Amino acid sequence: MIDRYSLPEMKNIWTLESKFNYYLQVELAVCKAYRKLGEIPDSALKEIEEKASFSVERIDEIEREVHHDVIAFLTNVNENVGEASRYIHMGMTSSDVIDTAFALQIKKASEIIEKDIQNVIDTIRKKAKEHKETVCIGRSHGVHAEPMTFGVKLCSWLDVFERAKKHFLSAKEEISVGQISGPVGTYSNILPEIEEITCKSLGLKPAKISTQVIARDYHAYYMQALALIACAIEQCAVEIRHLQKTEVLEVEEAFQKGQKGSSAMPHKKNPISSENLSGLARVVKSNAIAALDNIPLWHERDISHSSVERIIFPDSTILIDYMLNRFRNLVEGLVVHKNNMLKNASLYGGIVYSQRVLLELVKKGLSRENAYSIVQKNALEAFNKENGNFKENLLSDSSVTDVLSTGEIEDCFNAQYYLRNIHTIYERFGI
Repeated sequence: MIDRYSLPEMKNIWTLESKFNYYLQVELAVCKAYRKLGEIPDSALKEIEEKASFSVERIDEIEREVHHDVIAFLTNVNENVGEASRYIHMGMTSSDVIDTAFALQIKKASEIIEKDIQNVIDTIRKKAKEHKETVCIGRSHGVHAEPMTFGVKLCSWLDVFERAKKHFLSAKEEISVGQISGPVGTYSNILPEIEEITCKSLGLKPAKISTQVIARDYHAYYMQALALIACAIEQCAVEIRHLQKTEVLEVEEAFQKGQKGSSAMPHKKNPISSENLSGLARVVKSNAIAALDNIPLWHERDISHSSVERIIFPDSTILIDYMLNRFRNLVEGLVVHKNNMLKNASLYGGIVYSQRVLLELVKKGLSRENAYSIVQKNALEAFNKENGNFKENLLSDSSVTDVLSTGEIEDCFNAQYYLRNIHTIYERFGI
């Protein structure tokens, strides 16, 4: 299923061809740094640049013998370069290539995800503007609370995604580090200046210290940022799923012409995109836990993290790319049933206006405790009777009508009163 919906640009970053191409970029950048310091002749660098190439098939063939992918890669490149290949990989260790190339892959993937997040933010913002005045019911504990607007609900989604983007950009910046420091990171046979020149040319920062590998808390932080994006998507998807319940039916996912919801029940329209996104969020969140487990390595390095990262980084970046695009399409096509929202807000004779009645009684001089008791009694009676009506109960209760006129009671059921300050919320989002 992922292959069907994933965008090729993201998938291509994680192919073997792409990985070895990033390896080659790092090796060439190091050679250029050596040349800048006068350690490689111009003629040798020219030969390396012209001839350096690889074949994934040949690398696989060599790796079956040497059981080391970097050595297999270097052997294949050296076969193509010839004599000048003696300048390639000078003073380096495998992780210098692997971790620096990995940073380049992640950086490229991050550029795609950054655009995806912004597209989602723009889509939610547009939808929030459209539904600024669309009255719906707010819920706490899954129970009707007070009137709000669907636009305000969307503003809460916007808030979550804007924070998720902020966290992600921070993680993107943090993880854009490389290393060219040799075995156990001591620059024993390579100058720190080579690392500095190389990283700058690749658009990376040199790691403050590398112990033959870049510390894995960088990567765990990045994976947690992806998990927060997944959680933001899941939070909204769960809300859509609740609002699409038959007995609620305030919003629906778009249902395409010819689409079918059930093999058995022709009436079914299910929130399949939201359910799909909820499930995939679990994968991304689980991968973040695996990234945390990658932080404690033996001494200066081991490779227990490597096998994990070959799975969780391609999977998570591809999934987040897919999820953000699918969620954007979901929000764009969301069907909003305004009439059902109004109907649900009016259940039991407007029981959700109870606080307004309470406060009006208090303004007239009743104690809060007495007013609460009167309002609660009428509200619970509306709940407990078939076709119960809170407003009618109030109008029939002398303990209320002795204090409030019919007009004052009616005025308590004006939804616009509850919305008089939502412009403040919208101003905070620049809408």
